[in-house]
Amino acid sequence: MSYQDLLQRLGAINDVLTSSSVLVWDSRTMMPPRGVAVRGQQIATLSTVAAEMLMADETSRLLDAADRATAHLPDDAAERRGIAQTRAGIALHRRIPSALRHRQAELRATAQAAWIEARAKSDFAGFQPYLEESVALARQLADAIGWSAAPYDALIGLPEPGETTASLRALFTRIREGIAPLLRAVSAAKAPRTDFLQADYPVALQHDFALHLARTIGYDLDRGRLDPTVHPFEISFTRDDVRITTRYPRNFLPASLFGTLHETGHALYEQGVDPAYSRGPLATDFGNLYAVGGVSFGAHESQSRLWENHVGRSRDFWALHYGALRDRFPEQLAGVDDETFHRAVNSVRPGLIRVEADELTYDFHIMLRVEIESQLLDGTLKVKDLPTAWNEAIKRDLGLDVPDDRRGVLQDIHWSTGYIGTFCTYTIGNVMAAQLMASARQQLVGLDRSLTDGDYAPLLGWLRDNVHQHGRRFSRNELLVRASGRSLDPEPYIDYLTAKYTALYGVVPT
Repeated sequence: MSYQDLLQRLGAINDVLTSSSVLVWDSRTMMPPRGVAVRGQQIATLSTVAAEMLMADETSRLLDAADRATAHLPDDAAERRGIAQTRAGIALHRRIPSALRHRQAELRATAQAAWIEARAKSDFAGFQPYLEESVALARQLADAIGWSAAPYDALIGLPEPGETTASLRALFTRIREGIAPLLRAVSAAKAPRTDFLQADYPVALQHDFALHLARTIGYDLDRGRLDPTVHPFEISFTRDDVRITTRYPRNFLPASLFGTLHETGHALYEQGVDPAYSRGPLATDFGNLYAVGGVSFGAHESQSRLWENHVGRSRDFWALHYGALRDRFPEQLAGVDDETFHRAVNSVRPGLIRVEADELTYDFHIMLRVEIESQLLDGTLKVKDLPTAWNEAIKRDLGLDVPDDRRGVLQDIHWSTGYIGTFCTYTIGNVMAAQLMASARQQLVGLDRSLTDGDYAPLLGWLRDNVHQHGRRFSRNELLVRASGRSLDPEPYIDYLTAKYTALYGVVPT
């Protein structure tokens, strides 16, 4: 027996997981409303089948044989890393009761449907019982996985291995210290004009331009597609079938533009994974039972935030692409030049909606959610009291009054899908994106010129070489050390924000 024999077994497990992912994609894009209950059962069944296949004696037998056959290879060889990650996934799932796993998978579809309805009605009470069960199941999962300092640590470690409540607290403290003076200075400065962003933008034309943006930065539509949804997401079945979604509010153009760039960044990661890893342990997260090539959620978010913000919100980007946008919306953008548009989409204005937040206030949304999730898990906050706690935190951090549940506690899809513990990965992604971009500029001579000229291939190629191709072979910090010489470091992120916004607003941090 060889490593290839193991890959055949793991490929079959990956097939089950990707089949489940197809059902998830369908449930969020095309499924009729009455399909919800049965869909939840279907996804739960596939999740259980995958877990049972992973933990079966046959998988362990093939693992042992592959271990012996590859013992001569270095520890960081793809084969050795694949074996180690598979063993870790098996050990994790053997600690999780089958009934808990099944119920969590089953709840996702019904809870998501309840969230969509509650969000439309701005009625938290309609979603409350589903969230109460989701939180209770998350506590059971944390206990099953095991924790010492805080139950939240167990859940953070699933999407972002190595992070804890304490490590996040230290990271958040440094980011607050770094950007709070800048935010104060920018908030006191004259705001740019943004009224034209709220004009009436027909959905079909938004979709047309969204596709144009995705193709422009490298998204391969022969291996992907773009569809509308309530909350944007990317999903990968294999590197040759990576799908993205966005939303098209008729009266707020940036949502579709930057939502598409964000999800395209995720898709570029998946489309760039080494083809040799397809269906195997380096393109499958056996810990979370998810077919994904990214090594952590934070690493994935680094790619979406890099393309959305460092590229997509840059002055050079809109100097090149604004004309094509204005050609599609000549009336809505009449009298607006590319500089005015660039300033508008980079305006700093505390808002209620995370996915529409500017770069300076975005991380406050994340820190708020992490704080709330931690309290829900340790029991110091009850689900029934969540709207009040949310509204008070928004007032404290952003100075805003929350008018309704839709724009408050019901705005994110994550809790309806059971993803408690994942919000921190967005800020980790912001930090990692700045670190990678700084390194790319140091290592790629002429990168800024290529971006000015609209040639995104050099940057995409560097990311493919340093991040995408490796799939799950290296840890997040290993990737960062290989690419930048250091592990996760918030200083390049703080430097990036400071340079960008002092130039845009002509201010000095106070």
